[in-house]
Amino acid sequence: TGNVRYEPKWSSLDTRPLPKWYDEAKVGIFIHWGVFSVPSFETEWFWNNWHSGSADFVKFMDENYRPGFTYADFAPQFTAEFYDPNQWADIFQAAGAK
Repeated sequence: TGNVRYEPKWSSLDTRPLPKWYDEAKVGIFIHWGVFSVPSFETEWFWNNWHSGSADFVKFMDENYRPGFTYADFAPQFTAEFYDPNQWADIFQAAGAK
């Protein structure tokens, strides 16, 4: 129900019920979108790959951003300016997702 409050720890979060459609729908689409979308390079694991020194990610940053640029510096550019949740819902519904 809507009045349940969860604590920011796994033992609490894991008590959340799954939505009915999660186990019953034949088609599901799961996406997530975040600050990693700003550089739009390779994967949502952008920070981890860059932070761990992956050569492609380090090179990308060296070639496209100023020295000392941090992952947090991407945040102001993540504006969701063109985000239209109704458009996404229409696309997913047309694809047969629940």
